[in-house]
Amino acid sequence: MKHLLNLLAAIALLVWGSHMVRTGVLRVFGANLRNLLARSMSNRFTAMLSGIGVTALVQSSSATSLMTASFVGQGLIPLTAALSVMRGADVGTALMAVLFSTDLSWLSPLLIFSGVVLFISKQDSTPGRVGRVFIGLGLMLLALRLIVEATEPLLASEAIRALLVSVKSDFFMELLLGAILAVIAYSSLAIVLLIAAMAASGAITGDMALGLVLGANLGSGVLAVLQTAKSSIEVRQVTIGNLVFKIMGVAIVAPFIGLWSTYAMPYINDAGHSAVLFHLAFNILNTLGFIWFTGVIGDWMRKLLPKEEANKGPQRPRHLDASALSTPSLAISCAAREALHQADVVESMLIGLHNVVQTDNLQLSQDLRKLDDTVDELYSAIKYYMTKISRAELDERESQRWTEVINFTINMEQIGDIIERVLMDVESKKIKKRRQFSKQGMEEINELHAHLLDNLRLAMSVFLSGNVRDAQKLLEEKARFRDLELAYSASHLERLSHNTVPSIETSSLHIDLISDLKRINSLLCSVAYPILEAAGALAHSRLKDDPEPARH
Repeated sequence: MKHLLNLLAAIALLVWGSHMVRTGVLRVFGANLRNLLARSMSNRFTAMLSGIGVTALVQSSSATSLMTASFVGQGLIPLTAALSVMRGADVGTALMAVLFSTDLSWLSPLLIFSGVVLFISKQDSTPGRVGRVFIGLGLMLLALRLIVEATEPLLASEAIRALLVSVKSDFFMELLLGAILAVIAYSSLAIVLLIAAMAASGAITGDMALGLVLGANLGSGVLAVLQTAKSSIEVRQVTIGNLVFKIMGVAIVAPFIGLWSTYAMPYINDAGHSAVLFHLAFNILNTLGFIWFTGVIGDWMRKLLPKEEANKGPQRPRHLDASALSTPSLAISCAAREALHQADVVESMLIGLHNVVQTDNLQLSQDLRKLDDTVDELYSAIKYYMTKISRAELDERESQRWTEVINFTINMEQIGDIIERVLMDVESKKIKKRRQFSKQGMEEINELHAHLLDNLRLAMSVFLSGNVRDAQKLLEEKARFRDLELAYSASHLERLSHNTVPSIETSSLHIDLISDLKRINSLLCSVAYPILEAAGALAHSRLKDDPEPARH
């Protein structure tokens, strides 16, 4: 029992080390890796090479699959290019398996020690995240040695030998076991290394190791499909297409697996090395053999999973890709795009509000008030999506962006509520009572609305680009809008003093309306504050340092 627990602990350490490396690399190079993938789609071969490079760094073909699938879901790259990336990703993870299968145990103490020093001393910086990667690599190397040591005593157990013999007698059982282990461990790399370590120690035969390796390859494809099961059609086309490639490769190679045992294994001294080299050979052949058919498989996927023909209404989130959550920086970008979608709905409400004020269209007003439910639903969806992003995996700039997205979507939700309330006031105080603003009063409302609409669009641009000059301009517009609101309030009071009948009848509504427009403008302009503060362009206070005492 003790030896079994030691083996399970070593396996868990291997999986955890792989997780630390994957998340550490994504934290340091996540944005650069996404840019590399996005810029390497000119043809299927450059896409394949980018898949090899990214996966070699991330050490997870599943992570590359999710990253690539999210790009397809957002319409950034075509399906054929994504499938080519996945062909390279499988080769990349196989290359890393070959590297780790060599005797690098002497590196483990050095990597763990240096990684801990970097991580503790500079935890929230890039060196600290590099230290996390070093710790993960060291733990993986340590775990491989512990697995070899833990399996040796287990071989003396008759029960273990009987279990291994029963599995060995059924090739499909080997495939199934390898696939299940890869899904559970969230890493085909970790399982291939485990299989190699057990083969090297004699716990399993070389032939059994080959069957398990093929199963692990299938498991990585199944894992990606499971992770994107609730994603958009475009995302699922990538992961299912990748699984189809793996299934076809296994189906072709499986009948000839004995050729490897007959002609290759005699020239390889170690059964563990044989397993990882077989893993590499399988993925190279699978990639080179099927790279020409990415277009065909892409067409199959489009027929199997056709895009939804129904037009997505504005009430449905469009960009909250669940598969992007494994890459937090990418998930924040998805949330930012959805926040802009929410702002588009708010813009429609704002434009409609002006039409209602001008035309007294009661039906339009009621339709616009329903859009506030859409804004609220999008706000809830974005907020829930953002809470699933791991804040611990964000750097300082990404954490700031996380806060900006949350604040922006809160402001949009509040603006939607204000517009809904204004519409209700217009219905009850103007439309149903058949009252009209004075000509001058209507002109003032028109001008305020035009400024507000321009500021909304400028706020969306500032939120998207983070441009400091545009942020400064937005704050200047806030001051200008405030001055207009004060001037028009005074003008309205002057009209009241001259007994202008339309102004008297709509006085309460007029004052409330321009006050609410000012509140909306203030919420829009608040987008500029974090950007200007980060740039050091924001004053600490508007108060004078030495105000003169009041004179009585």
